[in-house]
Amino acid sequence: MDNKDLQEIQDRIGYHFKNLDLLQQAFVRRSYAKENGGEDNEVLEFIGDKALDIIVVKILVEEFGFFTSECDDYDEKEDFDEFCCEYSEGKLTDVKQRLVGKKMLAGCMEQLRFADYLIMGKGDQRNHIEREESVKEDLFEAIIGAVALDSDWNWKEIQSVVEYMLQPREFLNEDEDNYVKLIQEWSLKEYGELPRINVENADYMRDHSGLIRSNEIRYINRPTGMCVINVAEYNKTHFRCELILKDIDKVFISEGRSKNEARQLVCEGAYHYLEEHNRLFSIRDEIENPNKIDAINQLEILARRGYFSIPTYDFEQSYDKDGNPIWKCECNIAEYDTSFWAESSSKKDAKKTAAFEMLKYVLDEEE
Repeated sequence: MDNKDLQEIQDRIGYHFKNLDLLQQAFVRRSYAKENGGEDNEVLEFIGDKALDIIVVKILVEEFGFFTSECDDYDEKEDFDEFCCEYSEGKLTDVKQRLVGKKMLAGCMEQLRFADYLIMGKGDQRNHIEREESVKEDLFEAIIGAVALDSDWNWKEIQSVVEYMLQPREFLNEDEDNYVKLIQEWSLKEYGELPRINVENADYMRDHSGLIRSNEIRYINRPTGMCVINVAEYNKTHFRCELILKDIDKVFISEGRSKNEARQLVCEGAYHYLEEHNRLFSIRDEIENPNKIDAINQLEILARRGYFSIPTYDFEQSYDKDGNPIWKCECNIAEYDTSFWAESSSKKDAKKTAAFEMLKYVLDEEE
């Protein structure tokens, strides 16, 4: 590894080593150490495995946990200061196992392309061992182990690197009904950038008129402009979240018992506001001019953007009484029960016609 490689890796993980030898060691396979001497990354991998577990648990607690003393109705004279969590022990275990699982860690290494830097013996090189998920998983853990030692177990630094590499909050926001994801996608399409979402303690999240005990969206005049408030009805909240969308003259505000809940609620409020004001995108917004000539490509564009799977086309050839070929094409999309046929003396024309009929159908169906 040269200095350029080491610098690039450090930039990608958001941490700069005091001891660059530790970083390089994280990439050294046992096969190389056996052939050339020196230390390999296996002990670093062991250290990183344990550190990663702790950091992921810490992130889950930060996202979903809170103390009763942080709630508005807590009375220190009467109530116990207990720890509460949105998720059960079983749910936390499941989420944690998926976050630190082989597939997840290997996927992160693929995205960062760190396997390209592995230092391996000749046998590993011949067998292309760098392609194996278990090897990429080991590399992820070894890098965390190296950071743990280099930072003298600075948990803030270790967590920062884990979040750079693992992006755990993206994983936590992947539910189908996740309004955070929906708002992020809307903002990227509308503005080409992610929205501003800020989460902080909710100690001052109160209106002049007193406590808000409704789960409804309300519009309240403030000196800074119009705000949309979405507040959980139990009012036992700790975190306050603000969302700003670029060209909308409102600040969306919510509160929740955890950062995740506050973030979800504020995005839900923003989503419904966009819906009420006809600002949401529809499938028709993806295609400016549906037409037969471009129908095949237009269907594929919609498929690539996640509306449905890639269309398939089946052909049959027959002949008319004069012996001229007749092409029959059927267009299918897995998510729809309906298929569309078209006939033409041209195979290409039959395909375009069938695709156009399917395109018109899916645009109407999705609407």
